[in-house]
Amino acid sequence: MTAPRPYNLVAELTYRCPLRCPYCSNPVDGLGERDALSADDWSRVFGEAAELGVLHVGLTGGEPAARADLESIVAGAAAAGLYSHLVTAGAGRAIERLAGLQRAGLRSVQLSLQDSREETADRIAGTRSFADKLAFARHVRELGLPLVLNCVLHRENLARVPELVALARELDAERLELANVQFHGWARLNRAALMPEREALAAAAEQVRRARRESARPELVFVLPDHHADRPKPCMGGWGRKTIVVTPGGRVQPCHEAGTLPGLEFWNVKERGLAACWERAPGMNAFRGEAWMPEPCRSCDRREQDFGGCRCQAFHLTGDAAKTDPACALAPDHARIEGLRTPPPTGAEWVYRELRRDPPRNRA
Repeated sequence: MTAPRPYNLVAELTYRCPLRCPYCSNPVDGLGERDALSADDWSRVFGEAAELGVLHVGLTGGEPAARADLESIVAGAAAAGLYSHLVTAGAGRAIERLAGLQRAGLRSVQLSLQDSREETADRIAGTRSFADKLAFARHVRELGLPLVLNCVLHRENLARVPELVALARELDAERLELANVQFHGWARLNRAALMPEREALAAAAEQVRRARRESARPELVFVLPDHHADRPKPCMGGWGRKTIVVTPGGRVQPCHEAGTLPGLEFWNVKERGLAACWERAPGMNAFRGEAWMPEPCRSCDRREQDFGGCRCQAFHLTGDAAKTDPACALAPDHARIEGLRTPPPTGAEWVYRELRRDPPRNRA
């Protein structure tokens, strides 16, 4: 089949990061993957992405500022005509590089927040970083760069939605992404500790509605986690439809976690051009279109909206990536998600993100 035009490139520049968040979306068994692409390699990828129709590049990781050549990478994106968006923890010396990144062509910044309160935020991050983040956010706005704040919501911080909104307004953010935890990567290991209660989710959703009525700024994004929804979301806009993910090692994937699925072959930009990796790699075509869909997806009138849901979630919950995402109430395996919705009354100890080659066992 003909590959769709992609619009967004997610450039995972490195998996190195000063934070240890227990919900990190980086693959648990992939943190040893080295940074195989030089700034020149990334510039070539950006140019090839623009030829495919990509308009936007998210520079992410890990922590992109862990790379000494980040300014050159940003300049490469600008030369390709891509809108570059830095996704950062804003910790350490990242603030000292902001002006140089802006001169190189950086267009906007997304800063992660772990909570609205310093003590809890630092505990979730596994390191002291909250004060640095606030200083970083203020400097972003001093430079006139658009600021997006992203806070992963979970059992520990869900009650602080009003405080997070107030902080976003104080920092003059354009958008606040209240990203309810999705159980991928390290979050899957920590599901028991992170799982919110349905009542707390409902209260947070009402607080968001109230805040939207008060003011249109910042834009508030709030989406239910799959484990508490009855219909799946189109993961990354659909498998291999809109978004290209390139890992630090150069592997081209349809999403962050696709490389964890067994039996799928993805290609590498060190060996082939980006167009070939996007259009012809067997793994990229494995779940495009509808031919792969089982029932009830194949005859569902929502199949062109959710595309069967998340393939990675289907695999990690059922052992088969081709099954209907259990997040769907119509899925034969929906009971698997229903059984995980209620967290234990006393929570559980976190497994912090670590750079290790031997991943910890899934305890959730």
